[in-house]
Amino acid sequence: MTLPPGLIRFVPLAFVLLWSTGFIGARYGLPYIEPFYLLLLRMLLTLVVFAGLIVVFRSPWPAPRQALHQMVTGALVHGCYLGGVFAAIKWQLPAGVTSILVGLQPVLTAVMVWACWGQGLRRMQWIGLLLGLAGVVLVLATGLQPGQFELRIEAVLAAMLALVGISVGTLYQKRFGAGTDLLTGSFYQYLSTALMMAVLTYSVEQQHVEWHPELIGSLLWLVFGLSISAILLLMLMIREGEVARVASYFYLVPPVTALEAWWLFGEQLSVMALGGMVLAVAGVYLVLRVRPPG
Repeated sequence: MTLPPGLIRFVPLAFVLLWSTGFIGARYGLPYIEPFYLLLLRMLLTLVVFAGLIVVFRSPWPAPRQALHQMVTGALVHGCYLGGVFAAIKWQLPAGVTSILVGLQPVLTAVMVWACWGQGLRRMQWIGLLLGLAGVVLVLATGLQPGQFELRIEAVLAAMLALVGISVGTLYQKRFGAGTDLLTGSFYQYLSTALMMAVLTYSVEQQHVEWHPELIGSLLWLVFGLSISAILLLMLMIREGEVARVASYFYLVPPVTALEAWWLFGEQLSVMALGGMVLAVAGVYLVLRVRPPG
């Protein structure tokens, strides 16, 4: 499954816009359902849709070894990441703050790439990553008004699990996922995630659901907007670009999510937080404008 060359340039923008809405979708749906059960339903619906797409496009199935690699990627990128994000939001960590914490991924990914493979970045790109980090920290430290929410340690730990999961999963997919068809590879990723969520929900949850219109709308958007559209774009970006450069786009997600949360939920932002958003955007610009060393 490939895109015309002229459309590739718009993939990062589309990805950022779609990815940012995942936090909003979770905020809408989680008042009516437990997080792991919501994710299980989301994964099962996504598997049905992907099965149909695979038939339509006649996508080739990977060899058993490659299928196993895709399942590991799914457990990290979807299982740990989504499970952590949804649990954090369910435990009252605001959507904007959650996106900011997992938005630390670019620095973590760049450090891991350097430590594991010695793949370095130029000085200006490191400056860009650190500038983006400073922007994210500034938003986290000053962005929400005092007393607006109670910080719970389990919510922060869940968000940090999401951060580590997607960072390691991105590197794993770049290392072991080359050449796998996007549709069939994603099918195996969601299969492993569904298994994880089934174990979690039937271990620690009661599967209580209130079928409110907001939950139904949230579930449909999380399936079609995120699990299908955004994830396919992310896998395409990983396949086509350097991991650290791809990860830098995640710096743009917290500002977009924070603006969406302000507009939809009234999560207030300070002037300093807006300045942090500008720093984050500037950091991404510095990372992307410099061609990494060969």
